[in-house]
Amino acid sequence: MTRYIDIGNSNIVIGTGNKRITDTFRYKTDMTKSGDEYQALLGHHIQDATEVIIASVVPQLNTAFKSFIARYHGLQPLFVGPGVKTGVKIKTDNPREVGADLVAGAAGAIAQYGDSGIVIDMGTATTVTYYEEKEIKGVAITIGLDTSRDALVSKASKLLQFEFETPKTLLGTNTVDALNAGLLYGHAFQIIGLVKNISRQYSFSGPVIMTGGAAKLIKALLPAHYIFDEHLVLEGLLAIAEKNRPATPSHD
Repeated sequence: MTRYIDIGNSNIVIGTGNKRITDTFRYKTDMTKSGDEYQALLGHHIQDATEVIIASVVPQLNTAFKSFIARYHGLQPLFVGPGVKTGVKIKTDNPREVGADLVAGAAGAIAQYGDSGIVIDMGTATTVTYYEEKEIKGVAITIGLDTSRDALVSKASKLLQFEFETPKTLLGTNTVDALNAGLLYGHAFQIIGLVKNISRQYSFSGPVIMTGGAAKLIKALLPAHYIFDEHLVLEGLLAIAEKNRPATPSHD
């Protein structure tokens, strides 16, 4: 059994499954935890694994994960990065700058939705990745929903922390509704505008795929043809894992 791990700045998500991701488990990212502490927290998910593949955008945790997986489970995890077969080419100024999560997201989208597309991943940051014929052409990065809310609340003394709730109208009649309207509609319109202009610039008319923990918050505010795939990055890790396994010997 393979374990697929997405280490993000806000959350760590573990996926299980063979041909498709069937179960997922989400934990808050804690950069202060040691390998032993992560073993205590996550080890039960890995105890019956035969291989582990990881997409990490938190370099500080890579050593901790590598050490506890090797020490307690006898496995060397495969980290998505240079030298790993992904099925995704990166046509940017510095391919090493493109995060493992973006590469895995593109790999998942290619595997399921076609060789060209736009992937929006909503986490700590919101990223918009355009790939064409299995090549990442470029990425737009903006502040994520949770990050923008937390920054606003921390800087405005009269605003209190609140939970996101999909607004019913463009304008709120109380502070919380006004914040939800501004942040959620504002983010949705930003995404719609980016997708529209990327599509025009690249003469693109293919699938637009949404993923990430915050995507569900604005799903109702986006065009109906947008595809929502909660496990896109994990599905990408599944596709990448298949590409990096040794070839099965022929018995002809």
